Amino acid sequence: MLEKLKYPIGKPAIPSEIANKDINNWITIIENFPAKLDKLTANLTNEQLDTPYRDNGWTIRQVVHHCADSHQHSYIRFKWALTEDKPVIKAYYEDKWADLFDSKTAPISLSINYLKALHAKWVYFLKGLSEEELNKTFIHPDGYKPIKLNKNIAIYAWHCNHHFAHINNLIISKKW
Repeated sequence: MLEKLKYPIGKPAIPSEIANKDINNWITIIENFPAKLDKLTANLTNEQLDTPYRDNGWTIRQVVHHCADSHQHSYIRFKWALTEDKPVIKAYYEDKWADLFDSKTAPISLSINYLKALHAKWVYFLKGLSEEELNKTFIHPDGYKPIKLNKNIAIYAWHCNHHFAHINNLIISKKW
């Protein structure tokens, strides 16, 4: 049960061969995420926003702020991969960032508005990448294995759906 709460849509399943239609579908998910998240959370009270989606999990507020932090990092990683040769990216402690006062208390509108702007810019950027550029890589210091940009698009489409499901499932289970 805990695994289903942690990974409500399962862990990422990225095809070994990535087609243009896959990339286009993933970009569409990234494009639509901020508006879907805004609509999903628009009528939640502060008490509801401060409810964790599982025991010892983040609150809805922390999840929303985490998405803004994480997606900002991803956008920058794309830029590094295209301007440097296989850069080792800077990792960050997601759990510690989610524990900072702004992630625990700030209005989610700050992150939702940021996601709307960031995703608009990110999607514009992603749609302009060539196949050669989509095959460029960066290295995550935890894995030391190059990650192709086309795979990173898949990871972040999954990330959007993953955290949307955390919030949506909680709303459904609480009958909000």
